[in-house]
Amino acid sequence: MDVRARLLELIAPIAIGDELAPGARLARVSDDLGPRLTFALADGAEVDVEVSPATAGLRHAARTAHLTLAYRGRAASAVGAALCAILAARIGDRDAGFVAALAAAGAADAPRVREVSVDHLLELAGPPGARFYTCSPYVGCLIGCRFCYAQERLAAGRAAAGLPLAPWGSWVDVRANAAAVLADELARLPPHARHPIKFCPIVSDPYHAIEARLGLTRACLAAIAAAAAPPPVLLLTRAALVTRDLDLLAALPWAGVGVSLPTIDDEVRAHFEPRAAPIAARLATLAAIRAAGVAPIAVVQPMLPGPVDALADALAAHVDSVSLDVLRGEGSAGPLFDDPRFAAARDEGWQQARLAALTAALADRGVAVWTGELPPNLPPTLAPTLATH
Repeated sequence: MDVRARLLELIAPIAIGDELAPGARLARVSDDLGPRLTFALADGAEVDVEVSPATAGLRHAARTAHLTLAYRGRAASAVGAALCAILAARIGDRDAGFVAALAAAGAADAPRVREVSVDHLLELAGPPGARFYTCSPYVGCLIGCRFCYAQERLAAGRAAAGLPLAPWGSWVDVRANAAAVLADELARLPPHARHPIKFCPIVSDPYHAIEARLGLTRACLAAIAAAAAPPPVLLLTRAALVTRDLDLLAALPWAGVGVSLPTIDDEVRAHFEPRAAPIAARLATLAAIRAAGVAPIAVVQPMLPGPVDALADALAAHVDSVSLDVLRGEGSAGPLFDDPRFAAARDEGWQQARLAALTAALADRGVAVWTGELPPNLPPTLAPTLATH
């Protein structure tokens, strides 16, 4: 089922480009993280409105009989709440048909590894002036880090599709036709819309275990390499398998690979990320990335215990820039933080203090720190891809 088309039917006659309210235009619809409507505001900000079945029990700003609506974005909360309320009133009693259609597209006995087909792969994301596409050959992640903030958002999408809930890390949807769909989308992109492509770890790590067997991420990279004008590519992963594809990545005009490194202490890593690559393997992966001529990047999120200076030294030895962020909710990791050795790390004050300490340590070592969606070291020749469209 085309979820995006059903979303537009749900809020008709509003269409992409139309105003829902003064100063709030519908910019796009997507379904990677469940049904979502994105509104562009007059001041350049954007608000995402997520539409979920009421049975999912998620926090929300407005609701109908069968749906809840929640907002995300940097706009004032009053704006997001107002948009949700307007949409709820517009949807009215059309909600029952929407929920029924989603449920019919699912399967009550869905397997944990489910092969699906998609009609689109690239999802436009990012603020005006720094657009990029997300690209997700899989939905659901078998690495299953229990603090991952994707699990709640993907659970809502799973519920919307009428699929049974399952523990995070135990299920994945395999987008079997991803490479063919991506090749077609790239062929149809006009020059002004060739924004960077980011393989999105929020939806799934592109190199979790099943990729070794199926090779969907590699097939998508091959489709990008074969395009007439390959855009910049950014990959983020917790797995060493990415080194398998360095030949393809090195052949692209520009590629960056980010490795997650939230701690330098492998005992801490094993406690919080038991199915992810050990720290030594991740450092070796970063060394291989640099040696292949691909831009090495690191991501530190969340902040986890371990010596700050040793982590900063390791990062400075292997990468040019680092993305830093703090814990965004415990997810299902509560019991992991209950361990007295790590309990302090669940505290927001501890997270912010560790962020500040690591930022200072990296600055002392000349490593650039970034907090947005794209790294600062995209080459100047690719700057036009970041134009607003």
